[in-house]
Amino acid sequence: MEFVSVFLYDSQFLDVKLKCAICSTEKRSWLKFFDEYEYRDLYERRGIKHKWWNWYDENDTPEERRYIAKLDLLITSYCFVSYWNITDCVDNAYVSGMKDDLNLGGNDLVHLQVMYTLGVVIFELPFMYLFSKVRMNWLIPGMDIVWGFFTLAQYRAKSQREMMAYRFLIGSAEGCFFPGVHYVLGSWFKSHELQRCGGIFYFGLMLGSCTTGLLQAAVYKHLNGYHGLAGWRWMFAIDAIITIPVGILGFFVWPGTPEKVQSFFLTEKDLEISRRRANLNAFSNSKGFSWSVIKKACTSWHLPVIFIWNTFFFNSGAQAGTFLLWLQSLGTLSKPMINNLSAIPPALGIFFVFVACFGADVFRSRWFFLCLAQAVNFTGLVILAVWNVPDSAKWYAFMVQYAAWSMSSVLYGWVNDILRHDNEYRSILITGMTIFATQSTAWTPLIFWKTTAAPRYRTGYIYASVISFCLIIWTFVVLFFFKRDERNYYFERLHEAQASDDDIQDHVNKIVRMLISFNENVVTAKGK
Repeated sequence: MEFVSVFLYDSQFLDVKLKCAICSTEKRSWLKFFDEYEYRDLYERRGIKHKWWNWYDENDTPEERRYIAKLDLLITSYCFVSYWNITDCVDNAYVSGMKDDLNLGGNDLVHLQVMYTLGVVIFELPFMYLFSKVRMNWLIPGMDIVWGFFTLAQYRAKSQREMMAYRFLIGSAEGCFFPGVHYVLGSWFKSHELQRCGGIFYFGLMLGSCTTGLLQAAVYKHLNGYHGLAGWRWMFAIDAIITIPVGILGFFVWPGTPEKVQSFFLTEKDLEISRRRANLNAFSNSKGFSWSVIKKACTSWHLPVIFIWNTFFFNSGAQAGTFLLWLQSLGTLSKPMINNLSAIPPALGIFFVFVACFGADVFRSRWFFLCLAQAVNFTGLVILAVWNVPDSAKWYAFMVQYAAWSMSSVLYGWVNDILRHDNEYRSILITGMTIFATQSTAWTPLIFWKTTAAPRYRTGYIYASVISFCLIIWTFVVLFFFKRDERNYYFERLHEAQASDDDIQDHVNKIVRMLISFNENVVTAKGK
């Protein structure tokens, strides 16, 4: 009887807490609109407040922290190394002799960039369906190896047409990489972990862009003409030689997704923790593809709002190679020096990525750091659009170019969080938004970033600055819809909990009545 009384008290106390939670959300400051975790903290954090200086969540147990560290070593580290290796070096090759050797001129550079983009767009299409169906531990490393072989083939290019064919094939091999990595990260990590994991992934791109310039300078200096090959040809060969072994390593290190995991390093206990974390984060398992998923995408706010948002992001920065072409236009720098100087903006980009991605996780505010990164980018674009400014201002503007890309993992991490309730839906939307945004970069350079407009690019810088400003404004549109969905989901959980409580209360009352009846029967029997 004492146990039943305690159970009744706990159940009633839980019911009171839920009702108080509902009342507390009705009396909220307007500033709460900017708190992304306002509703989630009420059911996920169990009343424990987050301290920004803590790397791990206060709710994580010691075994969960060991598990997260293992994921960082297996997944995040491989993402970093892989992205470092598949960084493209065609812009550096262009200013290091490829232009003259292949008789390139006019807008040929932008045509090479567009062909690569077309390959990415076309071969991203099937992966909308395949991500949730195939083993990602085979797909991503396998396509890395294919990318390496196509990169190697570029060293033997004899004409512009042949190089354009190779660029298309390289883009096709890379089509699954960017959305695929974000899909896998979103399958393992919680919302407040995704940005820093994606940030480490993006460190690879920045470091790759940085070392590409330095390596091209060293290759041009020491290998140019060696065995009859120009320095830029050696660069493609070296890039491939580094990439292919990393792809092979991925077969053994990259675990894929929790549903189709294959790893020598993850134990059954790790997978159990993964399932528990997924349940707490309201993350769904694959339910199988159906046309209802397409219908859901076409009728929800996600498709128009997120697609436009991501397209703004893809077009918010200056075209690749603008800094290199400006340095070349000065006419006072050697080719090795141009390549060495090209390493500075991506090196600073590592700092921008650190601030944006780690700040978004630590301070639990994705919208703020996304807007901060774009505000820095916007100032640089305005300076370059004006152009007639002191050289120091131009140097500043070129140095902050990579601020535009630093918030990539913040945006994709946020989208992963928004779509976490449906795995197939998440696969289609993440790939779809990448395709939609990427296709825009296949034709906008032909209008705004013509090589013949270098190094001024007046139309291009004006276009990018307007897009950057629109991206900042559109982020608050996303925040509005996100908060609305989080509020609705929170109240759904509350109502389910209350319904479950009512069922428990009914069962407990039945048990109490049975015990009371049994006790009365015993007393009556003893009296007789």
